Amino acid sequence: MTFITRFAPSPTGPLHLGHAYSALLGHDMAQARGGKFLLRIDDLDQSRSRATWEEQIYEDLAWLGISWQTPVRKQSQCQADYDTALDVLWRKGLLYSCTCTRRDIKEAQSAPQEGQPQLGPDGLIYPGTCRPRRSPSGPRPQDVTLRLDVHKALTPLHAGGHFSPTGGEAPRAACFCETGPRANSPAGHYTFSMQDILKNIGDFVVARQNMGASYHLAVVVDDQQQGVTHVVRGADLLEATIIQCLIGWLLDGEIKTYWSQPTYHHHGLIRDETGKRLAKRDDARAIAKYREDGASPADIRALVGLD
Repeated sequence: MTFITRFAPSPTGPLHLGHAYSALLGHDMAQARGGKFLLRIDDLDQSRSRATWEEQIYEDLAWLGISWQTPVRKQSQCQADYDTALDVLWRKGLLYSCTCTRRDIKEAQSAPQEGQPQLGPDGLIYPGTCRPRRSPSGPRPQDVTLRLDVHKALTPLHAGGHFSPTGGEAPRAACFCETGPRANSPAGHYTFSMQDILKNIGDFVVARQNMGASYHLAVVVDDQQQGVTHVVRGADLLEATIIQCLIGWLLDGEIKTYWSQPTYHHHGLIRDETGKRLAKRDDARAIAKYREDGASPADIRALVGLD
């Protein structure tokens, strides 16, 4: 099997040292295995994406010595693929529309149950305000926020065959292959239980109003469409992988012959001298700024520990 990985930045600001580390690590791993390195532009949020930032992504990566397969997949051009996946989940009776704002959700959590977490990998854990007792019928509504009914998705009726290669009821535990430092089992897997999904994630968003698809749904469809075998990314996305695995299992055999779950490598994050992880607002750490100040690609590799 050909090793295929990808780097998928959002064109909403400058790439910083953390991006450089992730892109260089993925590129190095692909090169060492005679594989392919893909660049994907995560521009679903057109209100924040800018063509100038996209161009700078290409410039910064090329300057670092990174090459990629073409053409570049841009999420803003792939809504038809996401619609297909959403239609599958809607027909299964797993989606419902939600009109709650972030403020609504926060207020609903003003008196959380003892021991119940408030934040998960999709943000504030949804209390189920808009969840219907019966699955909605008719055509899938357009330009609305859609959530996945996690409780229903984990029942044997919907989960059979998606969590276990032998079919039947969903097992109490599931896992994905994790080759990074955050693997939590001796076998090199990251394991989690169905109860973890119910308690720590809840009904997550799969389509956003004015965006067409959520990040979690889009990334699963993109990776499958592009044949990605290995996902190399920061440890801050480790828990989000549980969401993406669930989506992939539910789409298994629906949008392609089968869902080939990637192997994941969640690497450590590049942090500043105070221990805070870098973000796009940290312009002083921007790759372009280092370039302007006369740094070389070798200097960047040394700064991120890849020399």
